Amino acid sequence: MSKTNILVVEDESIVSKDIQHSLKKLGYNVVGAAATGEKALDLAREFKPDIVLMDIMLKGDMNGIQTAEIIRNEFSIPVVFLTAYADESTLSKAKITEPYGYIIKPFKEIDLHTSIEMAIYKHGKEQEIIKERDLLYSIVENKEATNGFIFVKSNSKLVKLKTTDIFYIEALKDYVVIHTADTRYTIHSTMKEIENKMGTAEFIRVHRSFIVRLDKIASIEFPNLTLENDKKVIPIGGSYREDLNNRIRMV
Repeated sequence: MSKTNILVVEDESIVSKDIQHSLKKLGYNVVGAAATGEKALDLAREFKPDIVLMDIMLKGDMNGIQTAEIIRNEFSIPVVFLTAYADESTLSKAKITEPYGYIIKPFKEIDLHTSIEMAIYKHGKEQEIIKERDLLYSIVENKEATNGFIFVKSNSKLVKLKTTDIFYIEALKDYVVIHTADTRYTIHSTMKEIENKMGTAEFIRVHRSFIVRLDKIASIEFPNLTLENDKKVIPIGGSYREDLNNRIRMV
């Protein structure tokens, strides 16, 4: 397994060397050390480290918080703050940059190790979610070219799913659940995004929390509809009723 590459940003030379020594003892690879925000950005661009340990109070024109914000936006590299200041004002400013950890000086090597490993793990999981979401969207956007199927993640693998097998899609906080007759798949997305990507030819949103496949609707008795086979009853939101009436064929 390759070593984790770390950039140390600390303006106190003795403290910086002590941190670097601890990191090497713990088995990490220190790709560089900077004493200013400007130097930290140069090193981040050059080495693309896996993680940055950032002192909040840096000398020069840029403090650690400002530097961390640029690193997050430009490189998507996780930042763990190192600081001797734990007051509420400093914490509030630091939170804006969405750091992956916050270590109060002086700290023990175990604190350093734990914070780094948690940050790397969290960042890795977030990147996986982003890749899976982007892949799903790209496939759904081109569903006509892929003959009516999408890929969804199930147990760490991508599973091919025919859109004709989908009965309904349900909102669940920061996730949506895709339901077929006998299986459900949970993905990290929003209903608005899924609604846009699935299109209107086959699917319709009938409630703020539900999208259904039109040809799976068995009956409608406002304020609900029932789906075929699984007999699932779905509520119909008042603001969606007119669109539903316009989309179904009535005689």
